[in-house]
Amino acid sequence: MSFTLHDMGEENYEFNANVWNWKATLEVIKSLDIISEGKLRQMAYNATGVKIKVDDAHAIGQKITEKILPKLEPNKRIFADLSITDAPDDMQLHRDDDEQWKNYSTSHEALKEFAEFCLKSKGFQVF
Repeated sequence: MSFTLHDMGEENYEFNANVWNWKATLEVIKSLDIISEGKLRQMAYNATGVKIKVDDAHAIGQKITEKILPKLEPNKRIFADLSITDAPDDMQLHRDDDEQWKNYSTSHEALKEFAEFCLKSKGFQVF
């Protein structure tokens, strides 16, 4: 499953994420306390078309840039529980309930690209 975020101001400007990265990205967004719980729930499902206003998109991008990226060096990644590791993704699908959290992480580069998308966008919709 994948997610495509469409800029509401420019037709061909978009950001793509797979479910493995997006779940961790959503937890980062949740930790910033900008978006309501309802919108966050909708953002967890692709093709909802939920809209994020331009001010909220810019706030997300700014806070990720200022608060998250400095902690997440280029060789590290952040899990959905917001813990950070420098261990590379082993590309293994963890099926055990106690280890499923290991399936969801995002890298410094992916979060940087997402933050840049947010900052340049005129708000976005999630599909």
